[in-house]
This record gives sequence, structure tokens and C-alpha cells, in this order.
Amino acid sequence: MQRDAGRIYDEYLVSAARSGDRAAWERLVQRWQPRLLRHALRLSDGADSARDSTQEAWIEIFRGLHRLDDVVAFPAWALRIVTRRCQRAWRRQDGAAEESFDERHELPLPEQDSAEFAVDLQTALDALRQLPPSQRATLALYHLDHLSVAEIAIALDVPPGTVKTRLMHARRKLRAMLDPEQGAHHGQA
Repeated sequence: MQRDAGRIYDEYLVSAARSGDRAAWERLVQRWQPRLLRHALRLSDGADSARDSTQEAWIEIFRGLHRLDDVVAFPAWALRIVTRRCQRAWRRQDGAAEESFDERHELPLPEQDSAEFAVDLQTALDALRQLPPSQRATLALYHLDHLSVAEIAIALDVPPGTVKTRLMHARRKLRAMLDPEQGAHHGQA
């Protein structure tokens, strides 16, 4: 597991928040709200459901933070809570369709000098959005949030082998969408 300055700072915030530091809690929420909401958007059918699930998750995180044994586990633990909240929301909806949400808000394009890069990135993001939610979430947690397979397994509440399988299938589907000729060659091998 890579421990960069951001992860170390998050660990400090979690530790301080656990000991009752309100400012640390507020900063932790400020830093993690966009990540948790993006994760909920990947797993939900709509923005309203994702926002509600994220809000409910924050309540659960606040109540359970003192029981978190290892501050290093916070990312996977918090993401797992969001995952479970999204699953509950989906069950409550009984598959009822929500109004569609323009997912461009989920993964904003970074500012780049190259227009060609922006077009390529937009094409890749559009392909990512076409994946099933479980594969989209797994791929995004791995490549965009830089979580390990073990952390993703915790976050999605699935075995590590399932994470690896989802990554494999998601990559194959993306390859086929982004380069149909190359994807066909890999599918035959």
C-alpha cells in the first residue's frame, strides 16, 4: 500500500476526530465528501439516491468512528459503508427508475492544454460510464482512487477474487469499446 502525504493526513484527521477534535472531523468530511459521493454515484441510478446514501453513510461513519481499530483502514471502511447504504437504497426502490443524471459531474475533465487529450479522456470516461455499476466502481476505485485489491474488497464487501474478476472483465469491455479491432483480438486469444 502506497502511503502518500494525503493518506497520512487523512490518518491524522481520523485519529484526531476519534479523540473528539471537531475541526479535524469537519476537515475529514470536507476531504472525503467528494470521494464518497463519487463512489455512491457509481453504484446508484441517480444523483438524489447517491446523495441520500452518502448522507446516511456519514451518520454511520460518525457514530462508528470510535470503533475503527486502525485509522489506516478508514478509506476502505468508509467506502464499504457507502456501498452498503447504496445497496439498501436500491432494495428500497425495488428497482424503480430514478430520473437520469448527467454523470459528467461524477468524473470532471481536468484542464489540459491538448484538445486531443480532452477528447480521448472524454471518450474513455464515456466508455467507463457504460460499464455495469459493480465493474465501474471496481475499476474506478483501483485506477482513480488508487486502492489496492484488498481495500476494494473491503470497500465493496466482496472477496478479493471477485475484485480481480471484475477488473478483468471491466478492462476487456473497455478495450473492446475503445478499440473494437484490438478488443476482438484479445477476445479470441
